[in-house]
Amino acid sequence: MKKDAGYWIRQLALEPHPEGGYYRQTYRAEMLVPKHGLPRQFPGPRAVSTAIYFLLERENFSAFHRLRSDEVWHFYAGTALLVHVIEPGGHYTQIRMGSNPEAGETWQAVVRADCWFASQLDDETSFALVGCTVAPGFDFDDFELAKRAELAVHYPQHRELINKLTRG
Repeated sequence: MKKDAGYWIRQLALEPHPEGGYYRQTYRAEMLVPKHGLPRQFPGPRAVSTAIYFLLERENFSAFHRLRSDEVWHFYAGTALLVHVIEPGGHYTQIRMGSNPEAGETWQAVVRADCWFASQLDDETSFALVGCTVAPGFDFDDFELAKRAELAVHYPQHRELINKLTRG
């Protein structure tokens, strides 16, 4: 059996993600950090850590969004995944997730809290399967999906990329 995107979606019981692609939460720590133990941007207690599988296929992309926590990415299978990161001050970096270090690819990378980031496949005929670990743990209250016009006003130097990797 060919292990294409459909195989992994079925095998891992992945579901559509609001930012694009497919995901399934695989871990949520039972240990909680109380609100008073977190930075003030967190509105309530959070799990110490969470983890998901995340898959992109073909021309699908993960739209620009940001989190209140750092997110560690782990590459598992498929083609290279490009993670585009815009820091709060406007500096842009691209992370190449993959298994070929000679091509500048890495198995793990971190996207820092409050950075806007999006991802897409390097080869739009394939797929990429990655994992994401968030600490303090992910909560949809800490997730902000970018609005194209607003993000482009803040970062006009990245307008072309923002237009390509936002949905509205």
